[in-house]
Amino acid sequence: MRLSYRYSELLTGIDALAGVMGYLPGTAPEPVTDLIAVLSEELLATGEARAEYIIFDHVNLDPVSKTVEFEGVVFHVKPIIFSQIKNAEGVALFICTAGREVGELSRKSMKEGDLLRGYVYDVIGSEVAEGAADRMQEALKTAVALSGMGITNRFSPGYCGWDVAEQHKLFSFFTENYCGITLTDSALMNPVKSVSGMIGIGRKVKYAPYKCQLCDDKNCIYRGRKT
Repeated sequence: MRLSYRYSELLTGIDALAGVMGYLPGTAPEPVTDLIAVLSEELLATGEARAEYIIFDHVNLDPVSKTVEFEGVVFHVKPIIFSQIKNAEGVALFICTAGREVGELSRKSMKEGDLLRGYVYDVIGSEVAEGAADRMQEALKTAVALSGMGITNRFSPGYCGWDVAEQHKLFSFFTENYCGITLTDSALMNPVKSVSGMIGIGRKVKYAPYKCQLCDDKNCIYRGRKT
């Protein structure tokens, strides 16, 4: 399934973006909120995020090796993620991106010495990518509900012990790559403001809060998220 979203559908407002930057509600100084407003408006005109998911109905989940296998490919998702998808009857792989423009604008601003502008672009790109992933996940949830299925949270390589190198396995299923994302040899995504991963599907799976207390990754983008 291929999906696209305008930035206007995904940006959460000045206060929310300032909150991501660490400001409490109403405490961000005017230069910051003014810049957020200007850059958001600039990107609203042209920005588009893309997302894509593929559903696999026949999977083998091994509780000993903590692996998920389908179509001859084995993903070593490790114990934390496996505990969340162990009851899945199928899985969806997904990729989504905020696109190249916002990352390029962030890098250009940083290079020119305008660190605040570069940082705001960076925050906007991250929020758009995650917003696109949220919308994609809701679309998947609606689609599988027609068959009486539910979904888990989404889980990405590089988090909860899942080796980021397995991005290469994941991307091997997206041969046409509607999102236009490429991987470096070290499995980093380009555009940088992109998200990929796996979602469990089944009648007995749960969409639950992230189990941050079980994971020691203090820099995880999902730490503190309730969904």
